[in-house]
Amino acid sequence: MYFETTLTQARIDEMDAGGLWPNDHLIDRFLDGVAAHPDQPLLVEADATTTWAEVATAVGEATRALLELGVRRGDAVQLQLPNRREFMIMVLATERIGAVVQPVAPIFRHNEVRVMSELARPSVVVTVDAFRGFALGAMHTELRDAAPWVEHLVVIDTGLAPPPHGTIGWTDFLERGQASAIDEATIELLRPSVHDVCEIIFTSGTTGQPKGVMHNQNTLNVAADLWLERVAGEAKVFHMASTLAHQTGYLFGVRAPIIAGGCVAYQQVWDPAEFAELIERHGIQVSMGATPFLADLLAVDGLDERDLSSFEAFVCAGAAIPLPVLERAREELPCTVMPGWGMTETALSTTGHRDDPFAKLATDGAALTGNEVRVVDEDGSPVPTDVEGDLQFRGSLLCIGYVQGRELTESCFRDGWFDTGDRATIDEDGYISISGRTKDIVIRGGENVPVKEVEDVLLRHPGVANVAIVAKPDERLGEVGAAMVLAASDPPPTLRELTDFLDEQNVTKQFWPEHLVIVDDFPMTPSGKIQKYQLRSLLD
Repeated sequence: MYFETTLTQARIDEMDAGGLWPNDHLIDRFLDGVAAHPDQPLLVEADATTTWAEVATAVGEATRALLELGVRRGDAVQLQLPNRREFMIMVLATERIGAVVQPVAPIFRHNEVRVMSELARPSVVVTVDAFRGFALGAMHTELRDAAPWVEHLVVIDTGLAPPPHGTIGWTDFLERGQASAIDEATIELLRPSVHDVCEIIFTSGTTGQPKGVMHNQNTLNVAADLWLERVAGEAKVFHMASTLAHQTGYLFGVRAPIIAGGCVAYQQVWDPAEFAELIERHGIQVSMGATPFLADLLAVDGLDERDLSSFEAFVCAGAAIPLPVLERAREELPCTVMPGWGMTETALSTTGHRDDPFAKLATDGAALTGNEVRVVDEDGSPVPTDVEGDLQFRGSLLCIGYVQGRELTESCFRDGWFDTGDRATIDEDGYISISGRTKDIVIRGGENVPVKEVEDVLLRHPGVANVAIVAKPDERLGEVGAAMVLAASDPPPTLRELTDFLDEQNVTKQFWPEHLVIVDDFPMTPSGKIQKYQLRSLLD
């Protein structure tokens, strides 16, 4: 299948002239690592440690198996897998022959997977029999009835559910590669261009319908390069608990450890106590995850008795880090906590530096090398320092279009800048602070409510475990704020108690929420962002 991108020769020339793209393939960096240290660990999982050489053997078998199944350049291979070695193996094998990796988070079910499949048209799907009590293999056999483009379904047998009928087991899949007569010279002839699409990954959706984001070797490899440059330094031991099927996990749990020539420890399910044990046992140096991960780690019993001295950097992205959590982390953890902001379309685009003063940790960081951010008003003109506006981005990390087509892609640009859909301020040093989504703004009587600031204050109330403020239509004022609260007390706080608290904290009265809804849980994206569009539907 051919995927039309919006990548132009002018952009390629611009990147080349500035030396901003590496113009190489992940498989080559991997094979360099295999040659340099074949017997070193590359993957650490709960049940096994896998060396570089062992991964290389499996990649060779999987590459030939894909070819034997008829996968060719431009075909999509869908991976709905938890954090396991097979994910990395399939990424390397798929990209090597010019096919396209299409990751799907394990939390997605029939409706979401059907939409993604119809857009990407994968010819092969790789999944597990079951994960966290849900039979993924059986789901995919049901989906095949409405997806004739799926020619083969590979199901990894974990013993948690019966193998679905008419599928290929992982062992059988690799054996097809072992029996193949396809040689290395033939595989080399299939090498794609670095500008070809190699990944289609769907946005996790804070505002509704997911978009299929396309990336190539350059946009993905430079994302890993810049993350290693800014965050990891000389570190070689990494950790990933965010799903590998989300851009965070995909880039910094698969590509970055390979490019660094290091090792990565996977967690299939986030468990902060297990994470602390992994740091101590394996000398983990760098991790990245959603902001709640940091608070979870700090809450681990007996944390002060653990040897966490190897832990150097923890990047938190997906939501702002509450100041009290930052203060505790500075006192109780050896690592530097580094805030970050990014999107599926732009990878991790901004982050802090290891030597930043504490005040900068309350921001969302500064743009990575070769990339730019700016904040503009509704007319597209840059606003003064510390004035809120729409956040725009451009640079080497930006994707090469949406699978939905050129029209959707081009609608996201103004004057050559990508409209991120986020609201932010930017300080005199170029550090941004995300204040919310453009569609999450509450405009009360013509005045913008600083939603994030009000949420941050409410999070200090002892009866509030989490809070999201969304707009509720109002006949007189146009919109008013509604506080959706996950209570930390029984009984839960009342609206009057919350507004009295805001009054005590000197929050402007016009910014106070005027409605309160107590919720049992928040709808979240895989990256840890609250899906406010779903919360707004509770107010209809």
